[in-house]
Amino acid sequence: MTTMVKTRIRRDDEVVVIAGRDKGARGKVIKVLRADGSVLVSKVNMIKRHTRQTEHSSGGIIEKEAPLNISNVQYFCAKCKTGVRLGVKTLEDDRKVRTCRSCGEVLDS
Repeated sequence: MTTMVKTRIRRDDEVVVIAGRDKGARGKVIKVLRADGSVLVSKVNMIKRHTRQTEHSSGGIIEKEAPLNISNVQYFCAKCKTGVRLGVKTLEDDRKVRTCRSCGEVLDS
């Protein structure tokens, strides 16, 4: 039985890599793989895949993003200009929004 990883990172979030080969790199989240506990970040953790030619695609060496563990990325706060942890706050109209733990800014509109 696989468990889904609970995360506050969502697709289209700007994140910064905090560990590994691409430490310090920033990018936009393409996909969150909750079952694996990983994320795909655009132009980060690039790998080369050698593919065979088929009737639908030409063969060759393809560069694509590999998944990063979700613990190795942090949300990039534009106001703080750094990677931050996220918190959840309930507004007056009973909506739950994500907030920056450093500056307290509401990140969801």
